[in-house]
Amino acid sequence: MPHRIAKQIHNEILEKDNFLLVAHQNPDGDAASSVSAFSQMLELLGKKYTLFCKTSVSNQFEYLKNVHHFTSEPEIWKQKFGAIIVFDSGDLPYAGIDEFITKQENPFILNIDHHASNVNFGNLNLVRNTLSSTVEVLYNYFLINKIKINAEMATSLLTGLITDTDNFSNAATSKESLSMASYLVNKGAKFKKIHDYIVLDKNVAILQLWGIVLNRLELHKKTNIVYTYIKQEDLLKCAVTEEEIGGLSNMMNHLKDGKAIFVFKEKSNGNIKASTRTTLETIDLSKIAQLFGGGGHKKAAGFEVTGPMTTAIEYVWETIEKSNLIV
Repeated sequence: MPHRIAKQIHNEILEKDNFLLVAHQNPDGDAASSVSAFSQMLELLGKKYTLFCKTSVSNQFEYLKNVHHFTSEPEIWKQKFGAIIVFDSGDLPYAGIDEFITKQENPFILNIDHHASNVNFGNLNLVRNTLSSTVEVLYNYFLINKIKINAEMATSLLTGLITDTDNFSNAATSKESLSMASYLVNKGAKFKKIHDYIVLDKNVAILQLWGIVLNRLELHKKTNIVYTYIKQEDLLKCAVTEEEIGGLSNMMNHLKDGKAIFVFKEKSNGNIKASTRTTLETIDLSKIAQLFGGGGHKKAAGFEVTGPMTTAIEYVWETIEKSNLIV
């Protein structure tokens, strides 16, 4: 089935032109890298494209080819696209385009993702929830359709793979993903550049913020979940942007205490975003995230609730306790 759908999608790409490539809001390495790699393929095919993300893209990914072409301008939705291709998103609200898609008459949507919670919202859905990342889905897509992967594409693909496997340390790491990494390095992926931008990405201000957040660590006894929170005033105090605070959830996932890790982040609009992690096979965080309209993977998921912080956290605990998803 995936092989056939990959062929179907590529046939649509060959027949159409003027594509809109969408990365989800506050894109992580997987989303940004997927769009970067796919846009490069479109260039090789001589196709026109536009890159869209509702929010800004972190400077951490500025080395990826074509990332500087991203726009957040709603005006671009006034034009007609041959296809709208959404990457690394379980649904259109998560992608941040549910309000814009209505402006398109009979939009043709291609959905490329790896999340188990994906609702198959596209006209064609290439969703492989057994793979580590959306870039691994694309890697297989390129191989199936005999797309030559050059050094820049390899760098993009390897970036997404490294970020979504947390440097090949989390449960998404597999022999297939490691084999993919080897292939991409052989194709000229710039591993040193990826390491410098992705791994060596902390500065004094970010570590000072982490110090504040780590000092708030608590164990919620009824759910046995370790949690902490970040407020907008913390970001202002340390002069750190929302885009720069990634990685904290993954780092805390090395804790021995608790069944899961929750990091609550206050957004500029007052809503509270939760990033969740676990190392236990008995916990399915994607099901917990779905209680709040979110989604993700079994061991890494996210969701958003209405603020303020104290009220939001209490609501989360009450909902989880009633669900009996963590026992």
